[in-house]
Amino acid sequence: MNYFELFDIPVRLSVDKDSIKKRFYELSRKYHPDFYSQSSEEEQGEVLQMSALLNKAFKVFGNQNETIKYVLKLKGLLEEEEKYQLKSSFLMEVMDVNEQLMDAKIDGNEKQMETLKQQIANLQSEIYEPVKNIVEHYSESTTTQKELLQVKEYYFQRKYLDRMLASIA
Repeated sequence: MNYFELFDIPVRLSVDKDSIKKRFYELSRKYHPDFYSQSSEEEQGEVLQMSALLNKAFKVFGNQNETIKYVLKLKGLLEEEEKYQLKSSFLMEVMDVNEQLMDAKIDGNEKQMETLKQQIANLQSEIYEPVKNIVEHYSESTTTQKELLQVKEYYFQRKYLDRMLASIA
């Protein structure tokens, strides 16, 4: 059972957080181990597995990048620990920001680091724009593999930029 089946929702790259939260609480009550204390060991084990699966799914659905990653894996377009080669045009674009970031860290220049944070946030918006429609309107019946590969490129670019941001903190 995949996470979307568990939550009884269609596969999406972007999920509605409020409905996911509501459904999570409904399912949490249904699969809470305390309600099965008088059940057989087998049933208790199954409930514990469902409860763990539910918590993992909720965590994934709580983060859009993790949801994208999960869907790409479901579709066989992403492998765990995949070594993805980003386009050189993207790497060249962020190389200057990365160098400035290293210099600002060495110098302890907080103002420059804040400016660079904003530059990275702007880059994140720029890379999202071309895939925004695909992510927000994904449909298993109409979204093509080519479009999903664009989302995969975005996912790895975003991951790269997130690592840069994390290094500032």
